[in-house]
Amino acid sequence: METWEWIVLAAAVVAALLLVIALVRIRTRRSHLKERFGLEYQRAVADQGVGPAESHLSEIESQREELNLRDLPAATRDRYLDEWRQAEARFVSDPRDATRAAERLVIRVLHERGYPEDDDDQKLVTLVSADHPDVADRYRHGHAMLESVDGAPSTENLRKAMLDFRAVLEDVLQGERTAA
Repeated sequence: METWEWIVLAAAVVAALLLVIALVRIRTRRSHLKERFGLEYQRAVADQGVGPAESHLSEIESQREELNLRDLPAATRDRYLDEWRQAEARFVSDPRDATRAAERLVIRVLHERGYPEDDDDQKLVTLVSADHPDVADRYRHGHAMLESVDGAPSTENLRKAMLDFRAVLEDVLQGERTAA
C-alpha cells in the first residue's frame, strides 16, 4: 500500500473510533438521565423530543448541583407536620382553602430545604425532580387537580390533590435522596 492509502485508512479508523466513542457517551448520558429523572425524563422527551429534553435535563442537573440543599432539623420537620395536620383538619369545612394551604406548605418546605424561591413553580418542580423524580409528577398532578376546581368545585379532585401534596411533603421532609 502506498503512503496516502495508509493515511486514508488511518483517518477512517480514527473517524470510526471517534464515532463509537460519541455513541457510547450519548448512550451513557441518556441512561444516566433516565435513571436520575425517572418519569420526568419521559415527560420531557414527550414534550420536547429526545435531544432538546436531554439538553434541558442536563442543564437542570447542573443547576441542581449548584444548590446547597439541607436537611431540616427535627423540630422544623415536626412544625411542618403540625401545619399539615391543621390543613387536613380544615379540609372537612373548607376543602379548597385547605388544599391551597397544603400546596403553599409544600412550596415553603422546598424553599427552606434550599430550592430557589422563584415565581416559576414549574422550574422549581423540575429542579426537585433531579432528587425526587416521582415527587415532581405528584406535585404537578396535585396542582392540576387544584386548578381544575376553579371552574367547578370538585371535592374528589381536592382530595386527590391533598393526597398528592402529602406524598410530596413526606418525601421532601425525609431529606435529600442520593441521585443515582
